[in-house]
Amino acid sequence: MVSLKTAAKNFGAFVSRSLSAKPQPTGDKSRRKVLPPVISSVSMTKLDIKTFKAAEALTQGEDPKNYALQLILDETKRDALLTSQINNRKQQAFSVNFSLKKPNGEIDVEQTNKLKKMPLYRFLTHAMLDTTYHDYSMVELKFVNDVMGKTMLIGDSLPRTNVVPQTGMFYPDYTNDAVKVNYRDMPEYGIWLLEYKSQDGALLNKAVPHVIFKRFAQSCWAELCEIYGIPPRWIKTNTQDPDMLARAEAMMRDMGSAAWAVIDSDEEFEFAEGVTTNGDVYSNLINLCSNELSLLIVGVILGQDTKNGNRSKDEANQELLWYLVQSDLAMLEEYWNTVNIPALQKHGILTGDLTFSFDEAEDLNKLFDMVVKLIELGYVVAAKWLADKFGIPVEEAEKVVEDKQKETETDPEPEKPKKKDKPVKEKTKKQDLFAGSTGFFG
Repeated sequence: MVSLKTAAKNFGAFVSRSLSAKPQPTGDKSRRKVLPPVISSVSMTKLDIKTFKAAEALTQGEDPKNYALQLILDETKRDALLTSQINNRKQQAFSVNFSLKKPNGEIDVEQTNKLKKMPLYRFLTHAMLDTTYHDYSMVELKFVNDVMGKTMLIGDSLPRTNVVPQTGMFYPDYTNDAVKVNYRDMPEYGIWLLEYKSQDGALLNKAVPHVIFKRFAQSCWAELCEIYGIPPRWIKTNTQDPDMLARAEAMMRDMGSAAWAVIDSDEEFEFAEGVTTNGDVYSNLINLCSNELSLLIVGVILGQDTKNGNRSKDEANQELLWYLVQSDLAMLEEYWNTVNIPALQKHGILTGDLTFSFDEAEDLNKLFDMVVKLIELGYVVAAKWLADKFGIPVEEAEKVVEDKQKETETDPEPEKPKKKDKPVKEKTKKQDLFAGSTGFFG
């Protein structure tokens, strides 16, 4: 644990260093963190509505603090369904291709491929997408050497517990209000320090109550399973005798972990009859909370309703989810063009006037059906466009026919073997028995 004196000393060090620092286009490998947070232990009690409301009130005062609410939001993301739905929405943004375009609309292929290969692209995109769920994100850039000794630019996420974007303050130790710095007045802001802020607040704020009730239902259901599996038991003994009472208590403890009681031999013990249930009430509450979480993050109940779900329903839900993804893509384009690209240009990573944009998503199946119909109607579709769009190497039909005709014209026909003349047999004249004869009359 860092003492207050050490934190104040470190604070003075990075404040004096930041005021005298100048942007280094090529990167300074020896530079330290601009905003070094103090790592402190975190104690989390059982999450309830009262604690959540108190954390929300702490963010709305004259001197707001966000650490309590951000710790609760981090704890909320431990829910498995919530995590899967967030990842489902975020990963679709990474599946869309992007490009860097010049002012004339031409794609800068070299710099686009360069940015795609940088790990910084995925890191910054994750940080920007998290603003939808946490309200804000802040990263610090730095140059490091990879295993091959090549210099590369990477980023580190600053703890949201230490950042208060409402006032532009950074607290090295969020439990100490006396030590703080206005990070937006630092010369590194916008070059080494990049900030992303949502205009709609943290989406996870609306998920906290549902996660709390879902955990409550799971806890009660687990307790019900224990009661059903191991029924409670009791023993009668002379409670006035310490030896007999101690022996009875030891006996009950050694017999298992089910609930037990020791009563006097003259006392009566009865169980009140409760509502017979197999846990449906808890299952319904868990399903309700899960459905609300899905509607909150992806806008639909997607893939989890195996009882009433079907393929057509899920396909329609995927289309509704795509509208939310398109909103995320528009937000990413705004951040890249206003925050990230100017910073990367100052570091010398990118050059020239560039605009970041995602490629328009196309339904290739529908597009291919349209192409087939056009060809059937007699239209000619460029072979090069077909090869680039669908990845199928094709050639124009007329060209293929002409090539085959040329091949047949250039190649001489092989001589056919001559048929041998069959010998003509001379027909033998039939001998006229009466030729040359004088007959009986001379």
